Amino acid sequence: MARTSLSGFPEWLPAQRIVEQQVLDVIAQTFELHGYAPVATRAVEPLSELLRKGETSKEVYVLSRLQADPEATAKENEDQLGLHFDLTVPFARYVLERAGHLTFPFKRYQIQPVWRGERPQEGRFREFIQADIDVVGDGTLPFHYEVEVPIVAARALGRLGELGLPPVRVLVNNRKVAEGFYRSIGLDQLEEVLRIVDKLAKVGADAVAAMLAEEVGATPEQAQACLALAGLSGGVEVVEAVRRLAAEHGDGENDDAAELLRTGLVELEALLAQAEERAPGVVTADLSVARGLDYYTGSVYETVLVGHEDLGSICSGGRYDSLASDGKRTFPGVGISIGVSRFVSRLFSAGLVEATRSVPSAVLVAVTDEESRAASDAVADALRERGIAADVAPSAAKFGKQIRVADRRGIPYVWFISVDDDGAVRHEVKDIRSGDQVSADPGTWQPPAEDLHPRAVPTTR
Repeated sequence: MARTSLSGFPEWLPAQRIVEQQVLDVIAQTFELHGYAPVATRAVEPLSELLRKGETSKEVYVLSRLQADPEATAKENEDQLGLHFDLTVPFARYVLERAGHLTFPFKRYQIQPVWRGERPQEGRFREFIQADIDVVGDGTLPFHYEVEVPIVAARALGRLGELGLPPVRVLVNNRKVAEGFYRSIGLDQLEEVLRIVDKLAKVGADAVAAMLAEEVGATPEQAQACLALAGLSGGVEVVEAVRRLAAEHGDGENDDAAELLRTGLVELEALLAQAEERAPGVVTADLSVARGLDYYTGSVYETVLVGHEDLGSICSGGRYDSLASDGKRTFPGVGISIGVSRFVSRLFSAGLVEATRSVPSAVLVAVTDEESRAASDAVADALRERGIAADVAPSAAKFGKQIRVADRRGIPYVWFISVDDDGAVRHEVKDIRSGDQVSADPGTWQPPAEDLHPRAVPTTR
């Protein structure tokens, strides 16, 4: 019986899965090159922990037994579980539970599915893969990790350009800059101001100014100062532009706000300058980036695909001064999360990438007749022992039909076994793309490196 597919749960075709797996391999390799160790956490967490971020309450998938116990106690109901909607909540728990076994600063990467109950649309799924890195300290964490984390993510995404991923641009802001500036101009309702400014791209400057006036009591001058700050973007020159703006609009009497702004600008300038040396042209300041600043405490990052900005951020993160705490020890962290499924889906929908073939097999061993299938199996096993993926033809049809089987699957080589009149066994392998056919030995023959495994490549058509 035909069934309607569930939206928001991607199930790729074999060729697409090959592309996705190569993307994941490149990301993992890049993380490991920078010293990040792999971890994996369970798929479920106590619902009470998942709901600590209030805005996620409608997004969590709750687990329940099919045959629920009507006599369950209140304590058992409190222990209800949900699927994790990101990798940060489970990682914070992981750090607390295993702090005695970790060496700090602890650098980890984690690539796993997450589940989020939001409305499916392009680039947004109910089940998707994230690739996270975090650096966690014990009590303190040096600022230089706030520079390292976005650069590592940018390098991972940059390497994917060889597979067809467009260039990326990492947009950075700093919580201390925003908070210091808003307070210096007399606006103390920081989270409300950030929430409103975050709507700028969707509703426009006039609507944001009106909401600032109505919801936080901003004067026209304060609203225009907020919009002017959000309009700043570029390189290190942005830092001086913020200073001029603060001098123009600030009251000059809030020393705490001025110091917070000064610290944030020093950090932002250091991040931009070092990133330009290590990842030229990739990292840029964008003071309109507000999403996440309500819970991050320092640098914050968002990443867009150049030419595909409509997809939104594919990679975001920032600095937490308290990623996790047990009341005695506090573990600050900085991290970034790559939304793998989001940008992979765009690679497919835009036709930017394809796989060289849809199966791992480099060779199809032909079968002369069913009585000699064992000889074909032996050749395939000999190739497999040397790391060459091989399959055996499904039936002893005419060789032309067996070649067509290989062609449909994208297998580049077909292996033939024949017996001479004098009883000698002859082996030949045919490149079905060029038509070249040569004698071969199952114990020594090797395909070219580019044919050994299926590969993701930019689409040429």
